[in-house]
Amino acid sequence: MQKPRLFDQIRQEIQLRQYSYRTEQAYLHWVKRYILFHEKKHPQDMGAEEITGFLSHLATHRHVAPSTQNQALNAILFLYREVLNVELPWLDEVVRAKGTTRVPVVFTREEVRAILSSLSNTRWLMASLMYGAGLRLSECLRLRVQDIDFSYKQIVVRDGKGKKDRVTMLPATLIPQLRRQLEYSRSLFEEDRRNGGNGVSLPFALARKYPQAATEWRWQYMFPSKKWALDPRSGKWLRHHQHQSSIQRAIKQAINSAGIAKKGGCHTLRHSFATHLLEGGYDIRTVQELLGHSDVKTTMIYTHVLNKGGKGVRSPLDT
Repeated sequence: MQKPRLFDQIRQEIQLRQYSYRTEQAYLHWVKRYILFHEKKHPQDMGAEEITGFLSHLATHRHVAPSTQNQALNAILFLYREVLNVELPWLDEVVRAKGTTRVPVVFTREEVRAILSSLSNTRWLMASLMYGAGLRLSECLRLRVQDIDFSYKQIVVRDGKGKKDRVTMLPATLIPQLRRQLEYSRSLFEEDRRNGGNGVSLPFALARKYPQAATEWRWQYMFPSKKWALDPRSGKWLRHHQHQSSIQRAIKQAINSAGIAKKGGCHTLRHSFATHLLEGGYDIRTVQELLGHSDVKTTMIYTHVLNKGGKGVRSPLDT
């Protein structure tokens, strides 16, 4: 039997570990650039000199961001350890690029109101969920029918950052709009069933384990795309969720329309959610759980704006 091509091997190992499609594409991209940088030599024939040369090139000539450089390193580590089964212990000693720790941008309550008032329909509802429930944009887009619990007023965020599930609150004021959104999603679902559609996209492993789940109502997206899209892994035409670029553009336009000078976006609504909860007197551990942070130190970055300036210290001029 012919041995699979290198890139097919990488895809197989990534999918075996249930990594996301975005991670798969990123790793394949960096392995390809690594090979092309060394004039198409096979990675099996390369080692320490070639790897450090490529990483140095990214840092000194391409001036990539630290996160980008670390992603390239992770891709190469995955290639050698998981695909080629080559242990490179010295790679653990490679100094990872250190990113800049920045203070998060936070909107005031008045600014949030101004932004939401500039949005309408689905865009308004998605922005309200990101602010009202502390959702990341990707988490909001991937919400499915079964994730919304109206009785207990809670949202189950599945497979969030770090492949963790968590529960956050469902703002009571959004229930009527969410029910209307459900009706719209149901109409698309029934139309797809009449037209013999393949259903919605599912995580790769889940689609194999439960082949009928894609056509069940509970797995449908809360914010489905208007058109079918070709799934890159299964090769089927499926109903995906809305694309992130549309809501990102709408939020940017709303910020500009509101005359807000801060550099913000969708994730700033999540920052504002956390900060406003802390301002309201909620315990930082509670906020940590709602955000899904593994370490409370990550949540503590929001304490810098609790109406007391830097590190909660009052200026002597104010006393």
